[in-house]
Amino acid sequence: MDRRALLAALAAAPWIPLTARAHHGWSSFDQDRPLYLEGRALKVSWRNPHAELDLELPERPVLPADLAQRTLPAQTTAVDGASLLAKAQLPTRRDRRWEVELAPLTRLESWRVAEIKPGTALSVIGFAAPGEQGAAVLRAEYLFVDGKAYGLRSSPA
Repeated sequence: MDRRALLAALAAAPWIPLTARAHHGWSSFDQDRPLYLEGRALKVSWRNPHAELDLELPERPVLPADLAQRTLPAQTTAVDGASLLAKAQLPTRRDRRWEVELAPLTRLESWRVAEIKPGTALSVIGFAAPGEQGAAVLRAEYLFVDGKAYGLRSSPA
């Protein structure tokens, strides 16, 4: 690439939508340490590349005693949901507000997840950055809302 083309590309970079620059895959999350978060949605962004919400946790989060016994739906990608439920733990960091990354809208539609609105009570099991470093961000593997469980890694089986 010649110098002028490189400068033009760099000048255009600030105009790339932030969501496109911030999007990342599963590899940047610690998939060996599932976390459980429960609270109320504060702000919801129901758009691609994936839906996101800000989740406000209670002052003293607790891990439900029956979490390991929850029934999980079958999904097209093999996910050891029972193991994730058994290993799920509360985060070590004390942030009361977490950004939760859900799935792309097409996948949420295939699961028939109703659009989540601010104020909705929900819980998620998912993964944060290794050591919970950086921002309080969780990539959701399972979503629990209105008494239903949804597997977000893939479509329903």
